[in-house]
Amino acid sequence: MSAAAAAALAIVAAAVAEILVPGQALYHAGWFNVLLLALVAVCFISARGAYRRAQPASTRAAVLAIAAAAAIAGVAATTSGLFAPDNQTLIGAPGQRLRVESLGVLVFPLASAESAEQSVTLERPLHAAVTIGARRREAGNFILRTVSRSVVFVEARDLRGNRLTVTQPSGTAFLSPVLLMEHRQTIAGLDVPYDSFNVPAMRRVVKAILFTPAQAAMMLHGTQPGESAVLFAVDDEKERPLPHAIALSAGGRAAGAGGLSLRGSVETYPAVEVVAAPNLLATIAAALLAIGGIVASIQRPATIARTFLRTILPWETSIPLGRST
Repeated sequence: MSAAAAAALAIVAAAVAEILVPGQALYHAGWFNVLLLALVAVCFISARGAYRRAQPASTRAAVLAIAAAAAIAGVAATTSGLFAPDNQTLIGAPGQRLRVESLGVLVFPLASAESAEQSVTLERPLHAAVTIGARRREAGNFILRTVSRSVVFVEARDLRGNRLTVTQPSGTAFLSPVLLMEHRQTIAGLDVPYDSFNVPAMRRVVKAILFTPAQAAMMLHGTQPGESAVLFAVDDEKERPLPHAIALSAGGRAAGAGGLSLRGSVETYPAVEVVAAPNLLATIAAALLAIGGIVASIQRPATIARTFLRTILPWETSIPLGRST
């Protein structure tokens, strides 16, 4: 039965590794999952022969436990590797309820100065709501944690200082003043995020490009060391460029362009990183079955075998255990 035990331990170890070190591209590789299934087959073939040769009922139960461990861990690991989605980062607007298939509903916090420190709430049917923070959180077949990303809080005023309503027709939150900066473009060899918003009262469409402090110091004038900057480009309502309609808001200071006074404050806001992993409960059950089966098959005294079998396989408590020799 040594081959069956070794194969089962290898499969369980692979499932545990996918949970402890999640998100590796290796886990989705076809050859890796075929190897796991091959180990399951090896375990079953070896366990079948060992079961036929086993004499005490306790040894047969141990063989069944090892085979069950291989099956459970193998299914959990290969299901995650072959059918689960790739790693993804889910971005939501402040206050948004984002429904995610196979996961539940993510509730993002309202925008505030402490948004980066706030957690996202996960709501699932038949489960209590849980909070997701910077530390990993297991949720069925997924591992979740929040990651901070840069967003831009925008403010628009007319030249007399009256505050104007900002809308995002193509954004997830129509009236939100927070630009999520989900799009990217290349400017002078730099890959930078950008977003856009409308100012209906002035019939203006504004594009905002975000530069990190290092990028701003290298490319833009009017910034101070350590300051992020937002470059605004103002178009008319038909998205035709206007003259003298490009302005730089560095360090959250206002800048005038296209008949508007624009201010862009760069803040951090949480997004949710989702990584597929084998089901935690299934992996724990497989590990207990494998360890219990191996110990029960090695330890000859009937009392030790009975203790492990009753812990791992409660339905086998009626199996008579032979006297050890």
